Amino acid sequence: MHTRMINNIFNCHPVLRADFPTMASSEAFLRRFSRRPGVFMTDCSTLDSPATRVSQAGGLSASAILLIEIALAAGGFGIGTGEFVIMGLLPEVATTYGVSVPQAGHVISAYALGVVLGAPIIAALAAKLPRKTLLLILMGTFALGNFMSALAPGFLSFTALRFITGLPHGAYFGVAALVASSMAPPHRRVRAVGRVMLGLTIATLIGTPIATFLGQLMDWRAAFLMVSAIGALAVALIAIYLPKDKVVEGASMLRELSAFGRVQVWLSMAVAAVGFGGMFSIFSYIAKTVTDTAGLPASMVAVVLALFGIGMNVGNVLGSRMADYSLNGTIGGMLAFNIALMSVFSLTAHNPIMLCICVFLTGCGFAACPAVQTRIMDVAAEAKTLAAATIHSAFNIANALGAWLGGLVITAGYGYGATGYVGAVLSALGLVIFLISIGLEQKTSRS
Repeated sequence: MHTRMINNIFNCHPVLRADFPTMASSEAFLRRFSRRPGVFMTDCSTLDSPATRVSQAGGLSASAILLIEIALAAGGFGIGTGEFVIMGLLPEVATTYGVSVPQAGHVISAYALGVVLGAPIIAALAAKLPRKTLLLILMGTFALGNFMSALAPGFLSFTALRFITGLPHGAYFGVAALVASSMAPPHRRVRAVGRVMLGLTIATLIGTPIATFLGQLMDWRAAFLMVSAIGALAVALIAIYLPKDKVVEGASMLRELSAFGRVQVWLSMAVAAVGFGGMFSIFSYIAKTVTDTAGLPASMVAVVLALFGIGMNVGNVLGSRMADYSLNGTIGGMLAFNIALMSVFSLTAHNPIMLCICVFLTGCGFAACPAVQTRIMDVAAEAKTLAAATIHSAFNIANALGAWLGGLVITAGYGYGATGYVGAVLSALGLVIFLISIGLEQKTSRS
């Protein structure tokens, strides 16, 4: 009886399936999960019933869930716009503060450092806060940080404010992903996470260009005021539409920190930090690749960047759907796809048509990001908040690693097109790490 019941639960619940190998016996499994309301069911078909969906969403209607996802995505839209707009406004910032453009670029590094450090620290310290309260604090801090950035009197204070503004980034996306996935049935969890991340991908296509244009037309400070306004709007939407929640039973800093004691959490972060560095290796130098390697006019840079943004949105939507059918298959498949794609990028970067196609498909590589986000939440067991937030630190490490290695091959004289080879190598390393992760998971499951 117990075995049949466990098998039913195991097949219906991928989150529980991630925990199952750690259970010493079926009795331990039953003792642990029988305390969770709504966990036990004897037939997977009930998972798709309207009653089950309402129960999992806390009695929320489909329209209420949609409004919550829009509110969470609005925050992602503001964060995405604020993160990338500075890249197009560095010359104006440098002129205002009397520094060189490379010196002005330090504010990008300061923001990234804030993301990397802020995600795990905030997730651990805020373990006993309700998720709605935490999201309001994080987005409020982001909005205030951008408002103060627009008023910064000197370059040092501006750099410090960019660091502070980056602190809520990873924690916000992590907690928002947890909220979204908790409202969805198991077979649609990744799509729910993808809809929240859609705010970030749409920002690369719409938010950043508009803010950059506004900053160039008026003053770069206006762009940060715009981002602050988006953040304030997200705060209002979250306050209105996200229901009050209680602190998760047993939540504590120590429980969250236990995520760092799980090998699978570290391997998932390594997959993100290494395997997705290739996208940033190409994207960081795409402007010079367009003009110097493909021989296109500077006016085409905006078009190519738009293709990258469209690719990210297409990848986010399609990748979320694929991952709901096969989470691990999507991650491994996209890493293998990137190895081939980025090699082709380097071989054909001199051809304008092939360059545009490869840039679009490189953006589509974002398809694996919602899957990686969901996988780390699964393998983290009860320390989901810290793991979900820290994966965004890993993505920012991928950004820095890809840009650094890409710069090395360019400096060595291999040309801007060679950044694709860097991406292919990083994707291959990420795939190796992922296969090791799967192998260890299967070995643990068998034992």
